[in-house]
Amino acid sequence: MTRNNNLFGIICLLFGVLIFSVQDAIVKFISHDYSVTFAMVARCAVSLPLLLLMVHVECGLGKLLSPRFWALVIRGLILLVAYTTYYMALPALPLAEAIALFFAAPIIVSVLAIPILGEKVSAQSWAAIGLGFVGVLFILQPGTALFDPAALFSLASAATYALSMIIARKLGVSEPATVMAFYQNVIYLVGALLIAAALAAFGVEHSAHPSLDFLVRPWIWPKSHDLLLMAICGVIAAVAMSLLTQAYRMADANLVTVFEYSGMIWAPTWGFLFFNEVPRWTTLTGLGLILLAGVISVRLAARQPSPHDPVPAVSR
Repeated sequence: MTRNNNLFGIICLLFGVLIFSVQDAIVKFISHDYSVTFAMVARCAVSLPLLLLMVHVECGLGKLLSPRFWALVIRGLILLVAYTTYYMALPALPLAEAIALFFAAPIIVSVLAIPILGEKVSAQSWAAIGLGFVGVLFILQPGTALFDPAALFSLASAATYALSMIIARKLGVSEPATVMAFYQNVIYLVGALLIAAALAAFGVEHSAHPSLDFLVRPWIWPKSHDLLLMAICGVIAAVAMSLLTQAYRMADANLVTVFEYSGMIWAPTWGFLFFNEVPRWTTLTGLGLILLAGVISVRLAARQPSPHDPVPAVSR
């Protein structure tokens, strides 16, 4: 039965990652005409009712009145920063580069776990961290004409996402995944509205860089098919989160986590098919190094017993 559960969990996770990867392509597609805050509000408006239904089915709506309210809020605020910076990287970077840099998050978790959780890092883990750092340098190409400052948004996203995972472990957040997802989406919704209102109040409407322009661009009512795409992102968020939740419920977390890296397959695929992006050899090399370092880090962590609850490596 355990083998069947693990297989079912892996299948759920692979489909969840695949569905989430479609959201990245949609956000990149709309990023040149609309504001990221409008896209986030549209996504949340659709996903919140679906998440309410999922909470009701999984554990009952009463679970939303959590004694860990402030832990959930703080984690949600950090994730608001993580996903806002993640989306801001998409207009300026090829999908493969943006996603590869974001997948450095598990490596950053290993680094942050030292001062925050007091965990010891073995020589093998340090080697994996160094390997991932080399991969990041291959993609960033600092000091060359190929370097794009938007890559720093993707790295900031990875760092803040990693911090949210550390906080979840530090505080021992054991809430149902659907409850955490609901809180995240509420904070996304409120946060996006407040950011848009603040930018409008200060009259900030344009920027010379596509990443910043995606943030400060004023709201306009989208075309019907673009609005549909934004709404699909809400469905994607709810369905993919359900699949990921089911994966971690059915299978061993340390086993299925590795398969989250399948997202690195879809990013260059969608980039090539929809945006005519051909990854540079440095990007593919860096992607491979980050993938190898991340898998090593996850497998090393699986060998070490931890008092903290396991958390997904990368999920959106």
